[in-house]
Amino acid sequence: MRNIFKSKKICRIIIAVIVVYTIVYFINQQKKLDKYKTEQAYYKAQIEELKAEQEDLKKEQENMNSPEYIEEQARDKIDMYYPNERIYIAQ
Repeated sequence: MRNIFKSKKICRIIIAVIVVYTIVYFINQQKKLDKYKTEQAYYKAQIEELKAEQEDLKKEQENMNSPEYIEEQARDKIDMYYPNERIYIAQ
């Protein structure tokens, strides 16, 4: 009778250990899933931001050969102006 009692006790301990291990495993998996969902949202937002930037660059590329764009870049980047044009700088 004593041998049966010990084996039942061992079985219960083994089952309890398995249950605890399974619970801990699922909790860790849920934490990982939450982390991945957060990263996914971050990367989706970054992708949308980069797509908007890409659209802006495409529009700029389309306008690069226009006289207005060339004039604007010459004025802003290398300080070129038309002859006899007076530039006033407010201080």
